[in-house]
Amino acid sequence: MNLSSLYISPTDFTATLPDECLNTVFQKLSTGDRNRCSLVCKSWHAVEAQGRQCLALIANAEIMSYLPSIFTRFDHISKLALRGDRKVEGISDDALFLIGRYCTNLSKLKIKACKQITDEGIDLFVRVSGGTLRKLSCVSCNFGSRGINSIVEHCSVLEDLTIKRLRGMVDGPSDFIGPGQGTIRRLCLKELSKAQLFGPLIAGSKNLHTLMICRNSGNWDKLLDIITEHVQGLVELHIEKLQISDRGLQAVSRCSHLEVLYVVRTRDCTNIGLSAIAEGCKKLRKLHVDGWSPDFTGDEGLAALAMKCRELQEVVLIGINATTVSLDLLASNCLNLERLAICNTESVGDVELSCIAAKCGALRKLCIRGCAISDQGMRVLAHGCPQLMKVKVKKCKGITWQSAAWLQRHRPPLVLSLDCEVPEISSTPRVAEVVSDDASNVTSIPPTPRSPLAAMKLALAAGGSFVACNRRWRASSQGS
Repeated sequence: MNLSSLYISPTDFTATLPDECLNTVFQKLSTGDRNRCSLVCKSWHAVEAQGRQCLALIANAEIMSYLPSIFTRFDHISKLALRGDRKVEGISDDALFLIGRYCTNLSKLKIKACKQITDEGIDLFVRVSGGTLRKLSCVSCNFGSRGINSIVEHCSVLEDLTIKRLRGMVDGPSDFIGPGQGTIRRLCLKELSKAQLFGPLIAGSKNLHTLMICRNSGNWDKLLDIITEHVQGLVELHIEKLQISDRGLQAVSRCSHLEVLYVVRTRDCTNIGLSAIAEGCKKLRKLHVDGWSPDFTGDEGLAALAMKCRELQEVVLIGINATTVSLDLLASNCLNLERLAICNTESVGDVELSCIAAKCGALRKLCIRGCAISDQGMRVLAHGCPQLMKVKVKKCKGITWQSAAWLQRHRPPLVLSLDCEVPEISSTPRVAEVVSDDASNVTSIPPTPRSPLAAMKLALAAGGSFVACNRRWRASSQGS
């Protein structure tokens, strides 16, 4: 063996590589790989640090003494995540102030479970670093209204604010939040006991694009009435587990530019509220309605939406008592409907599925869950919905693996996802017989032990059995 062939040149070919190119390579790597690369040599260590813009820290109290060295090395951080541990003491106000002094270019900040941070700490932080913040998320913290008011007053370019499970909120005349500087475009309020204190902030955000209010206490009918009087340019609205009635939905109908609407588990809303939405929000593209209660709504509200909101592209109906009356209108009027999901309703059966297959020409994805459809209904999908690419069927007791086999054989490109029971496939050396559904011919399968996946493909190729597993499964078109 020629030992000279094993010689490795000591020349560093990356030494002449511009820092920008090396940094581009580092950006393609995972965090762990970047950390390992930074240990190769001093130049890589420096380039990796200069190119690092995102940083996530375990925000325990012990980290304070390391903060100067961390942010001296990573002095271009623009996105920072501080994650505390409920079992360990978190960072203090002094540590947060120190972070604000070092991170002068911070644009995105997430604070989670940092329970030692108070209103005073938040106020000091935003005074030194709030001028560049565009996105802020506070989850499971203990500061309150005073800290939030400091944020909206001093963060002059803040566009995205998320507040979730904030424990320090109290109810008082001086604790209302806002109106702020009116720069917020996306506001998310989740699991707050005093979320209605944000009323002035919402009403004062004239450029608000997206509003998400989920699982908050209190009655929201009157507040939605006030909000929609001042903010009528809303484009996306998420309402989940709120105490609202048709009056609240009637207030939402003032938002004529609304394109995305989620109404999830609101017990007191009926067809009247959905009909009001249909009259006022004719630009809707995405609609998700979870009735929760079986008496929530039915054909009347859905029919009104189908006749008025003709730009709908995605519709999700959960617990809605829809029939062919409303589904026919939806398919006939909403010609751009691409995604449809119908869940947890006994009113949707084979007749309704036939209506969808015959009328929804643009449909690409269909999900049926907990409905009264059968194998006979599934067969209509073999020739209907010419653009259909994916079908998901879950918890429908009338569906068996035989219908999946038949549908896959007659429409091979279709991707199916089912949770049917898997029949036992014997591995004993005997000849299996599969009978074709369109003839009485019997096809013999060689007596070779096979894996479940191979058995599924073989059965499909033989013109018969196709097995859908309990776990998620994608049907392969090669077996047909």
